[in-house]
Amino acid sequence: MAVLILALLTAGGIRALGVQNFSVSSGSMQPALQGGDTVTVWRPDALRDDVDRGDIVVFDGRGSFIASAPPSGPEQLGSWFGIGPRDVFFVKRVIAVAGDTLECCDDSGRLLLNGEPLDEPYLDPGISASEIEFAAVVPPERLWVMGDNRPGSTDSRALLGRPGGGMIPIQRVLGTVIGHGSSIDR
Repeated sequence: MAVLILALLTAGGIRALGVQNFSVSSGSMQPALQGGDTVTVWRPDALRDDVDRGDIVVFDGRGSFIASAPPSGPEQLGSWFGIGPRDVFFVKRVIAVAGDTLECCDDSGRLLLNGEPLDEPYLDPGISASEIEFAAVVPPERLWVMGDNRPGSTDSRALLGRPGGGMIPIQRVLGTVIGHGSSIDR
């Protein structure tokens, strides 16, 4: 019995502090990720608030992407251990971090990050950076996220009127994607 309890605690610790798998529920991250893919996230980046522009992250969307109250302390803790609803998790790319100014778009249709055109090699050729015009300053402790499949992604652009202005609290990030399928990107 003690071995079983130790094994469960070890597995929970790895899941909460190391790595965890999530399913991609939509095509909003194509071509990088397909709906139905399984991604592996690295928790230490999120625990250290070490999330950078360009990272693909999994986050709890309650209180920002989902029109509900933010998760309570026990619900947030449950997310870290993989306990609770799975339909509250989203996978998106970090485009801007606290202090950044982001706007759409320059004359060539590119996003402007801090006044400079943003190079987005992960977008399929012919995909517009955004069909929605916007200008935003990312406040402290928040991230601006977007899907790579811009026409098929509900993301920070579409949620500007929601609590937090469509930007997610960094403490809701569960981890950065380090692999999907058999590939490891980190």
